[in-house]
Amino acid sequence: MKYSLTVLIVACVVSCSNDDKSFDLPVKPLVYVYPQAEYHKAGSILVYTPGTELFDGIIHPAAGLYERYFDIDKAADEHRKYISMLESQGCTVHTVTNTLLSMPHDRLFKLAEASISYDVSNLSLSEQEAQALYKYDVLASMSNSDLVRIIINRPTVVLKESGINTGFEAQYVHEPLMNMYFLRDQSITTPKGHVMCRMNSSQRAPEVDIIEACYEQLGEPAIYRVKGEKSHLEGGDYIPFGTLSLIGQGLRTNQEAIDELLENDCFGHDTVVVVRERWKDQHQMHLDTYFNVIDKDLCTMCFNRYDAKGKDDVNYLTMDMYVRPDNQKAYQLDSTNSGKGFREFLESRGVKIIRISKEDADHYANNFLTVDARHIMSVAGQSKDLEAEYAKNNVQVAWVPLDNLIGGYGAAHCMTQVLSRGR
Repeated sequence: MKYSLTVLIVACVVSCSNDDKSFDLPVKPLVYVYPQAEYHKAGSILVYTPGTELFDGIIHPAAGLYERYFDIDKAADEHRKYISMLESQGCTVHTVTNTLLSMPHDRLFKLAEASISYDVSNLSLSEQEAQALYKYDVLASMSNSDLVRIIINRPTVVLKESGINTGFEAQYVHEPLMNMYFLRDQSITTPKGHVMCRMNSSQRAPEVDIIEACYEQLGEPAIYRVKGEKSHLEGGDYIPFGTLSLIGQGLRTNQEAIDELLENDCFGHDTVVVVRERWKDQHQMHLDTYFNVIDKDLCTMCFNRYDAKGKDDVNYLTMDMYVRPDNQKAYQLDSTNSGKGFREFLESRGVKIIRISKEDADHYANNFLTVDARHIMSVAGQSKDLEAEYAKNNVQVAWVPLDNLIGGYGAAHCMTQVLSRGR
């Protein structure tokens, strides 16, 4: 197993009296590794604070994969406050922007070069050739900050010859990465390392290259990238759960991608549970939008999934289990546990499920981030009933104001990629 570079040594000791001739015993250092379980203490986290690239999304929310209009300046402020709250919980936060800015200029140049186009179809053949060199020279002269702007905004410059002034005029078309702040989705981080996804939506596909480059810059290169032409994988469908890997199969992640992960030994757990859902609605597009983990024996589930009574209900969750016997690489379908109801499976293992009401589910209550066992960061503004349920189960909650950011169809969990957790 590959270990994360981050190690936290807890600087406290167990004091003993000199009268019994004993000595101070150091506490065992807490080592952060790739996540084994969602309820282990969060260490380092990668996030992206959104900027003006959100504007194109909010002028037509549906085309931007958003739920509704929201104020993009307030959204950016909310994200910065969320980072501060994560740091106050002891997390080390890396931002995509700062990681990109720290790259060597030539590496950033290559990312930017792939993100900008000069449309020269209206120019003469000789001028088309000249513009290729011109674009190279312009990019080579740019600061890292401007190269990052190109990477995020993905401009196309549509050129025409004007015959006056500088000789050219242009129209500017952008395909900005307006969903980049949902940093959960471009990859999954299993006990073995980072696996790059293959996004379901064409608008989001370029994000994967950028996050893969960030992992390289952080010294944690990806161990695999989903390749299959029919494979689709998004990170919100993956949750590590102790000895299990949970992977959702529904609107955004398909069986072809899951098979690819199994065949290439990406999960790092010997047991993989595929949670199958048939509703396939944007409001519950990923596993982490209708199910989440608080502790080894405590989780949440949205009302419609919790209340579903059987396979005739499109909201009813079923599961298949894949296991890998000792000393074998290949996973096999466990027919004994496959085909069961997912809720029933959890409860048979002694896991208590907190039911998330429709009122709270509509405000993204289920999409919280667990930063330690029974310690979560959740969207502020949930019901008193849910607050009471958390208190009854000894769950500590940090309430995060995210009223604008959730307009993009996601919340605290969706906005983070946890790179390491304590062991």
